[in-house]
Amino acid sequence: MKIETLRKRLDKDRPMTSVTIRMPEDVIEDLKRIAPKLGFSGYQPLIRAYVGQGLREDLERLENDAVTELINS
Repeated sequence: MKIETLRKRLDKDRPMTSVTIRMPEDVIEDLKRIAPKLGFSGYQPLIRAYVGQGLREDLERLENDAVTELINS
Protein backbone atom coordinates (compact mmCIF):
# COMPACT_ATOMS: atom_id res chain seq x y z
CA MET A 1 0.00 0.00 0.00
CA LYS A 2 1.30 3.43 -0.86
CA ILE A 3 2.33 5.66 2.04
CA GLU A 4 -0.13 8.42 1.07
CA THR A 5 -3.00 5.93 0.93
CA LEU A 6 -2.02 4.58 4.33
CA ARG A 7 -1.93 8.10 5.80
CA LYS A 8 -5.46 8.73 4.53
CA ARG A 9 -6.64 5.44 6.05
CA LEU A 10 -5.23 6.40 9.44
CA ASP A 11 -6.99 9.79 9.48
CA LYS A 12 -9.62 9.67 12.24
CA ASP A 13 -11.65 12.47 10.61
CA ARG A 14 -12.21 10.80 7.25
CA PRO A 15 -15.84 10.52 6.06
CA MET A 16 -17.86 7.59 7.40
CA THR A 17 -21.08 5.88 6.35
CA SER A 18 -23.38 3.49 8.19
CA VAL A 19 -23.74 -0.11 7.06
CA THR A 20 -26.41 -2.59 8.13
CA ILE A 21 -25.48 -6.25 8.04
CA ARG A 22 -27.38 -9.33 9.14
CA MET A 23 -25.29 -11.74 11.20
CA PRO A 24 -26.19 -14.80 13.27
CA GLU A 25 -26.91 -13.98 16.90
CA ASP A 26 -24.32 -16.48 18.16
CA VAL A 27 -21.62 -14.72 16.13
CA ILE A 28 -22.56 -11.37 17.68
CA GLU A 29 -22.50 -12.93 21.16
CA ASP A 30 -19.01 -14.34 20.47
CA LEU A 31 -17.83 -10.94 19.24
CA LYS A 32 -19.24 -9.26 22.36
CA ARG A 33 -17.50 -11.83 24.55
CA ILE A 34 -14.04 -11.61 22.99
CA ALA A 35 -13.91 -7.89 22.13
CA PRO A 36 -12.88 -6.76 25.66
CA LYS A 37 -10.36 -9.61 25.89
CA LEU A 38 -8.69 -8.26 22.74
CA GLY A 39 -8.73 -4.69 24.05
CA PHE A 40 -11.71 -3.38 22.08
CA SER A 41 -14.39 -1.19 23.64
CA GLY A 42 -17.16 -3.25 22.03
CA TYR A 43 -18.03 -5.66 19.27
CA GLN A 44 -18.49 -2.99 16.58
CA PRO A 45 -14.87 -1.76 16.75
CA LEU A 46 -13.79 -5.41 16.61
CA ILE A 47 -15.87 -5.96 13.46
CA ARG A 48 -14.31 -2.83 11.90
CA ALA A 49 -10.86 -4.17 12.77
CA TYR A 50 -11.63 -7.55 11.21
CA VAL A 51 -12.98 -5.92 8.02
CA GLY A 52 -10.04 -3.53 7.82
CA GLN A 53 -7.49 -6.29 8.34
CA GLY A 54 -9.05 -8.52 5.68
CA LEU A 55 -9.36 -5.63 3.26
CA ARG A 56 -5.70 -4.61 3.70
CA GLU A 57 -4.59 -8.22 3.13
CA ASP A 58 -6.69 -8.53 -0.03
CA LEU A 59 -5.54 -5.16 -1.39
CA GLU A 60 -1.90 -6.07 -0.78
CA ARG A 61 -2.33 -9.46 -2.44
CA LEU A 62 -4.16 -8.03 -5.45
CA GLU A 63 -1.68 -5.18 -5.89
CA ASN A 64 1.20 -7.66 -5.73
CA ASP A 65 -0.55 -9.87 -8.29
CA ALA A 66 -0.85 -6.89 -10.65
CA VAL A 67 2.86 -6.09 -10.25
CA THR A 68 3.78 -9.73 -10.82
CA GLU A 69 1.65 -9.82 -13.98
CA LEU A 70 3.33 -6.67 -15.24
CA ILE A 71 6.79 -8.10 -14.56
CA ASN A 72 5.93 -11.37 -16.30
CA SER A 73 4.53 -9.67 -19.42
